[in-house]
Amino acid sequence: MKIVIAGAGDMGTHLAKMLSGNGHDITVADVDPKALVEVGNLVDVVTVEGDTTQFSVLRKAGVRRCDLFIAVRSVENDNILSAVMAKQLGAKKAIARVDSNEYLEPNSKEIFIDMGIDYLFYPEQIAAREVISLLGHTSSTEYMDFAAGKLSLVAFRLELTSPLLGRMVIDGEDDEDLEYRVVAIVRGSKTIIPTVDDRFEEEDMVYAIARHNATHRVVELSGRREVEIRNMMILGGSRIGVRIANELQNEVNIKLVDYDADKAFRLAERLDKTLIINEDGRDTEAMMEEDIAGMDAFVAVTGRSETNILAAMLAKRMGVKKVIAEVENINYISLAESIGVDTIINKKLVTASNIFRFTMTTDVQAIKCLTGSQAEVMEFIVKPNSPATKDKIRDLGLPEDAIIGGVVRGDRVFIAVDDTQINAYDRVVVFAMPDSVMRVAEFFN
Repeated sequence: MKIVIAGAGDMGTHLAKMLSGNGHDITVADVDPKALVEVGNLVDVVTVEGDTTQFSVLRKAGVRRCDLFIAVRSVENDNILSAVMAKQLGAKKAIARVDSNEYLEPNSKEIFIDMGIDYLFYPEQIAAREVISLLGHTSSTEYMDFAAGKLSLVAFRLELTSPLLGRMVIDGEDDEDLEYRVVAIVRGSKTIIPTVDDRFEEEDMVYAIARHNATHRVVELSGRREVEIRNMMILGGSRIGVRIANELQNEVNIKLVDYDADKAFRLAERLDKTLIINEDGRDTEAMMEEDIAGMDAFVAVTGRSETNILAAMLAKRMGVKKVIAEVENINYISLAESIGVDTIINKKLVTASNIFRFTMTTDVQAIKCLTGSQAEVMEFIVKPNSPATKDKIRDLGLPEDAIIGGVVRGDRVFIAVDDTQINAYDRVVVFAMPDSVMRVAEFFN
């Protein structure tokens, strides 16, 4: 697939790295020559210098022949304009990043579709939704529903009190009445697709596909219990922080901390049921005075990864049960996880999940790029006469670094085992490492 990315910033660079690894022909265009040099040094792409709101630059980038145009420049209006222009020049699909929830309202979306833009995405909204979902599943470090909520992906770290420690990862997994199936373990920096020889160890990050009605029982195997969140502190009056507070302030007692006095004053007028506090979240004494130790959850979403990690460390040390930190510097993610931060949010990764499905030729209903692992979890609808329907799972010849977790057939939900036979129109949830994603997709097409 030929893909043109307008914007060589953090998000454009991340998308180029992710998509080029799947065999796509990538062109990146930007007005900043230094940014283009940096992305060119990181990944094998064609770079074009220039403003993508100009027809000449779009033509030079090859949008006439491109299958997908992705506008991720820093200015919202530039993204919208360049996506419209690219579609008019011949791009098969055009998607654009926006910074306003107003554009995502149903009536507005219809207007943009008429203009030729196939999809709009708002990274801060996507990240805020992910945080809110995780606050409803406090024992999970990552969570996502598939097949209209019938199957769920849950990820949890094994504590010393977990009953799983020392047990075989694959133990009697031959019954479709199973409640869950472990599809991967992350141990240190290594992602392990489990075999009959693997055992659970303390600090393992476990990824499992579970029946939706069993997710709470599954995550209790981590050695932790779900926490009811009554009191929460948000550090950072960012777009993500404000959206979280606005969504939850009628249900939870929220304190929102921001060091900028003018911003704090504006937020106090906007969030009438949230207590706004003008303090520096890096000030330990100030945070203790604001009763950080009395919080059930702490969410750090300032614009600085370092600040978020330090504040999250303080919250963990003070005994906060659920700690979430936004870490935009991908190199810091493993560091944050190693020091005990429960959940990492990264806008680039959650946005990539929304964009990645546009690059798939198979009917992908949902996809999640995992934060704690380089892998992806995908939901496919199985096409009639596709390879997946020809034999039982054990004999399909799936790549070694891919595993089918669950199947939904009408109202019936079951965890996949080796003897499972997949039928046409089944919804299938699959865990796969990046190099195998495209090969896995072929089985369902």
